[in-house]
Amino acid sequence: MKKRQFSILFYFLVLGFFSFPSCTDDKVDVVISYYGQKDDAMLKKYVSLPNIPHDYNFKLPNHTGLFSRPIDKDIATLGRVLFYDKNLSKDKTISCASCHKQELAFSDDVSFSQGVENRVTARNSIALGSVLNFAAYYGDFGGIPFFWDNRATRVQDQSKATLGNPLEMDMKMHEVADVVNNHEYYKPLIREAFHKENSISETEILDAIGTFVNSLTNYNTKFDRELDKIGINSINYAFTGFTQSENNGKKLYMSHCASCHGQNAGRPPVLSANNGLMLEYDDMGVGKHTNYANDQGKFKVPTLRNISRTAPYMHNGMFNTLNEVIDHYSSNIKNYKNLSQDLKFGNLPIKI
Repeated sequence: MKKRQFSILFYFLVLGFFSFPSCTDDKVDVVISYYGQKDDAMLKKYVSLPNIPHDYNFKLPNHTGLFSRPIDKDIATLGRVLFYDKNLSKDKTISCASCHKQELAFSDDVSFSQGVENRVTARNSIALGSVLNFAAYYGDFGGIPFFWDNRATRVQDQSKATLGNPLEMDMKMHEVADVVNNHEYYKPLIREAFHKENSISETEILDAIGTFVNSLTNYNTKFDRELDKIGINSINYAFTGFTQSENNGKKLYMSHCASCHGQNAGRPPVLSANNGLMLEYDDMGVGKHTNYANDQGKFKVPTLRNISRTAPYMHNGMFNTLNEVIDHYSSNIKNYKNLSQDLKFGNLPIKI
């Protein structure tokens, strides 16, 4: 009986509270605190993050026939902070984003990027935004391997090698883990990402970076919208939404470039090739990794999305403009011993 009386009393108290007219017109500001007010305030001192983590999930265009994998927003957010953190380099001057700038389709605008202690990289920075989606094209499940010499098969391996490269960030993984575990701004991010209060492991650090990188997308393009309208089987036909010049360019691309770089801006059918940049190579590319004579001077065949944003071009950044690239393929291909057969007519380089 007492419980019933309490319930009835509570009911009328609540009803009465909401029945009283408001005495003021004061507005109430709702403050969203995702990590907790104390941690939110602390995070704002160090990093720029939205009040609620961005949803990194997406849907790929129908013409690709590909499905995106679910992405954990908390792990991706942690990976994002790691990607932009210069504290993860030996002299605290370089982050992953230093050589992969978002405004340049996650590439760099110099032939060789600056690493720690004013060192420079051995090869040109590959554009991470040169694909429709990183996870759909690179890495596991038959994807494109990493680096210009294709020596890594997972984004975690690529990240570990980059962090440890003496010319780039020059950090061993245990050193990276020490930095992360000793900086307070990582603690709430780790808690939400991996549901733990103690230190994060080297593997979890690499997985977080990989989750962020695998979320990178570039699929809302005029090309994708047109191809979705007509279907992949009609790719060789003129697009009604293209200008005459754009359709002419597409026709030329399909005739002369697609056999190596992919017809629908997808995975290149050729993973590595020599394109006759020179007659002698100091950098043996894939051959340096495999030790096969037939691989000497061969390098990754890159995908070409955002190509206008990612100069300079080639593994050594030797061409500053797309006109220089076209001139090379038109009349300047060198007859290197491992020159791709696609670039030959008989035993001599083609002239388009």
